[in-house]
Amino acid sequence: MPDQISATPKKARRRGLNRISGVRNALVGLRRKMLVKLWGMDLHPTMQMSLSAKFDRTFPIGVHVGENSYVAFEARILTHDRTRGLYLHTRVGKNCFIGGRSMILPGVEIGDNSIVAAGAIVTKSVPPNSIAAGNPAQIVRTGIEVGPYGRFLSADETEARLVEAGLT
Repeated sequence: MPDQISATPKKARRRGLNRISGVRNALVGLRRKMLVKLWGMDLHPTMQMSLSAKFDRTFPIGVHVGENSYVAFEARILTHDRTRGLYLHTRVGKNCFIGGRSMILPGVEIGDNSIVAAGAIVTKSVPPNSIAAGNPAQIVRTGIEVGPYGRFLSADETEARLVEAGLT
């Protein structure tokens, strides 16, 4: 049956640091365990993060990240504000994506299945199934559907088309 279509979508070839993803995943796992055991943060075992992501260690028990969520490079999750004397719990729901160099301020809750765009400064809570972007972050889209790690459900299909076109 040569005309049979593969059930697995074609993926982009691993390049750069993605070629050593096993080492990276081991390092992320060790870092997550250290943040949970040593600092008392509430990080679900399936959450992923960039090695450069920053979590507030002034009030570490206030950091909560749900299952299958991803915190990208240089993103920051804050739980305290010394100028106002605040020490608040900051929560990221499940299946969320926190974009690179974004900042989640103390007491903010990111709803399940939501995306925070790169560089966003989130000062108010984000409802579930939404995209927040900007400074200060505003809700730019609602009713989105994402899978694990905040990846759009159509992402595999888009990636497969790019591979077919030779653009990856």
